[in-house]
Formats: sequence, structure tokens, C-alpha cells
Amino acid sequence: MVTSTEAPALWRDAERCYRVVTARDSRFDGQFIMAVRTTGIYCRPSCPASTPKERNVRFFPTSAAAQANGFRACRRCLPDAVPGSPDWNVRADLAARAMRLISDGTVEREGVPGLARRLGYSERQLGRVLTAELGAGPLALARAHRAHSARLLIEMSGLPLTDVAFAAGFSSVRQFNETIREVFATTPSQLRAFAASRRRHDVSGTRLSLRLPFRPPFDAVGLLRFFAAHALPGVEEVTSTSYARTLRLAHGTGVVRLTPSSDHVRCELTLTDLRDLGSAVSRVRRLLDLDADPAAVTRVLGADPALAPAVAAAPGIRVPGTVDGEELMLRALPEVPLPPGEEVPGEWGVTRLFPTAAQIAATGHPVAEALASGQLDVHVGRDAAELRAELLECPGIDAGTADYVVMRVLGAPDVLLTGDPAIRRGAEALGIPPDSLPVRARAWTPWCSYAGMYLRRAAKDC
Repeated sequence: MVTSTEAPALWRDAERCYRVVTARDSRFDGQFIMAVRTTGIYCRPSCPASTPKERNVRFFPTSAAAQANGFRACRRCLPDAVPGSPDWNVRADLAARAMRLISDGTVEREGVPGLARRLGYSERQLGRVLTAELGAGPLALARAHRAHSARLLIEMSGLPLTDVAFAAGFSSVRQFNETIREVFATTPSQLRAFAASRRRHDVSGTRLSLRLPFRPPFDAVGLLRFFAAHALPGVEEVTSTSYARTLRLAHGTGVVRLTPSSDHVRCELTLTDLRDLGSAVSRVRRLLDLDADPAAVTRVLGADPALAPAVAAAPGIRVPGTVDGEELMLRALPEVPLPPGEEVPGEWGVTRLFPTAAQIAATGHPVAEALASGQLDVHVGRDAAELRAELLECPGIDAGTADYVVMRVLGAPDVLLTGDPAIRRGAEALGIPPDSLPVRARAWTPWCSYAGMYLRRAAKDC
């Protein structure tokens, strides 16, 4: 059995709440309110303002409780909505899920109606939510995303600027030029000239070489070991220094090779359609968990005497994500028949795509049939609780598999797979009774997913 270890009444544990506040992790907005005695202001855990000293903060379950104790709402993080209310779900959760889908290119492929459909909201309601939370509607946010995709193509490719405009999803060169000037305060030509003056990458046709930054430390060895243990021949290729795989993208296919170094990951991409560049980069960052805050994880997990040696031995551990929710779902199940996927031009030892859900559904597998029909929808824009409940309704998916999928597809940071044999073996190796993991994990909140990776490593499973 897989257990999510989010402790009840988190706001009552000041130490754990302060850990979340120091990490400014928006995934914990809604679980408690932080109030600052010296300013008389209350905030969300993710408030971008300077973190107050621990002795100066109090924690409450709701904004109403903070107000009743004489505190007023922060004007920066706008914490007024009550957890569980439509306003709170709109501001703290829907906006984040929408942005993940926008960065994956959903608006360009399916328009605002498609984005709203995937999120389960009307277009009008979605527009109100994003404007209130992020200051812009879905079209404006997608336009900004196109601008950043265009910048990658301007700086990292030799494409004519006219081709860059349409590859990035702009409807006209004029719109492209105006957007670049507005967003970056310069022209496309000036961006390219500046990039050429300090270029450190190679450009060849549709092959790009990018530098993906991360917050150090970064446990590249652990990630490569994990990928090697689960690699699918033809689809993935792992060496001692790199990981390569094929990508199924909205406008075509791609092949990526990732080579970690001391301060960045070198990302070599070959794409059949350059419009997929932004989506490919977003997926790779999620795959490698490059946006994690290792310092926050270390502060919490390193304080546990049983885990401390493992944390010290492998600083910067990451929780592997996925480049495709449907693929991860099907690979998480035992004995799923895998017909050969579509062949792609060979590159870095990989030659074919992972088969589609429709191809696997032809074998009669029920989960593949649910995915192919749209009855089950596994993507980065899902709400974690709703996705988990939907997974558990499918035949052949138990709670353990559902939590595993939620953890890797959505990047959920606080899930401990207490029934996983490898995690239980790792706990034993570190002197932790496996049956005590649900209770022990309360001290690891909000980073139980990372604790699970350390336990796997202790079991020598990744």
C-alpha cells in the first residue's frame, strides 16, 4: 500500500510549518496561514516577502482565524480566500495547473477552450481566475510563453527570424516583433546578435544544444542510476554520463540527450518541428526535477539522525518525473503488453517511440483502453486528489500505483510509498522499522517523496 503522509492539522506544528515557509513552496498554500507578530500581517506559506524570524511567526488554520487574532492580509500574496472554498481553489491551485499546461503548449494546440476543458472550468471562469492570480488571462500568458520559446529559437538556432516567428506560434511577423520588444525590451535581431557574441552552444539545423540550470547540489549519479534501472530498450539509452530518449510531442517527434555537469545539464535536442521546443524543455525539466530546492530538503531530512548519513552521502537528490503522463501510467503497471512503437531516425542509441495508448489498447488492456478513450486523463494539469480518485476507479490500479503516478506525473513532493518493497528494505537498512514509516514520515513533511528516494538508495534500488 502506498501512503500519502500529509499530516493532519499541519498548522499546529510550528516547526514543520516554518520549514514550508522557508522553502516558499506554493504546493502547501491552503494548509495553513502564517502571521507575523512584528508587522501584524498574515500570509500564504509561499509569500515572496522576506522570511521572518521563526520567533516572530504564528500559524493559523485559516485566514479567518488570523483576522480574529488581529492580523491583516498581506497585499503581496493575497491570502484572503478560505482553504477549500472556490476562491482558494481558483487562486492557489488552478492557476498553477493552468501554467503547467500553458508551458506544455496546450493553448497553441487546443486554444483556450481546450485549456479550460482539460482543467474542468468554463473559459470565462478560467479567465477570471488567471487574471486575479497572475494578472493576465490565458491568451496573454500563452503569448508570454511563445515569447520565451521564440527567444530560445532566436538565440539557439540559425533559423531566419521570419521562420522563428511562425515556429514559436505567432500568427504574423508583426505580432512577433511587437511581442519581443514588449517582453524583452529589444528587437529579435539585437537578441540574436547579443547571443552570438557570447555563444557557448552548437547549432545545426533542427538540432539544438541548451544549458538547463538547476539549484545545486544536483545528484546526477542517482538520477542516471534510476533511469538505467528502468530503461526501455529502443526508447531510452543510459550511459555512465548521459541519458537519451525519444519524445512524442504535439507537432512531431524528438530525441533528447541529457548530460549533467557541475552547474547545468546539457540538453541536446533533435526536433522534427521547432514549435515543440518550449514543450520539450518544460518536459525535460520536470523529468529531472530541476526546479527542486535541495537546500530546503536537506534542512528537513538531514535533521533526522537515521536519514542524515544518507542525505550527507547524496546531497541534492531528485525525484524523477516524466515526459509523458500516459506513458508513465502504463509503465507503472505490471505485465502491460508493449507493441513496438513508431520508429524514428536513430540518434544516441534510441530508435523508436513508446507505443501510444491506442496501440496498447488494441491488445485489450483495460487501462490503455481508458486512456485511449479519454475516460482516464493523466497529464500535468490535473488536480492531485481528483487524479488519484480517478485512477483508483480503474481496474488493476491500486492505491500504491495511484500514489506513484501522482508523485511522478505531478511532481508531488510529500508522498511516501510505504508499501514499496524497496523503500521498506531501505528503511530496514537505516535502522527504521518499516511499519513505523507512516508515523516517522511526519517529521519529513513536506519532503516525503525525497525521503523515499533516499530510502531507495539505501536499499541499493536506484
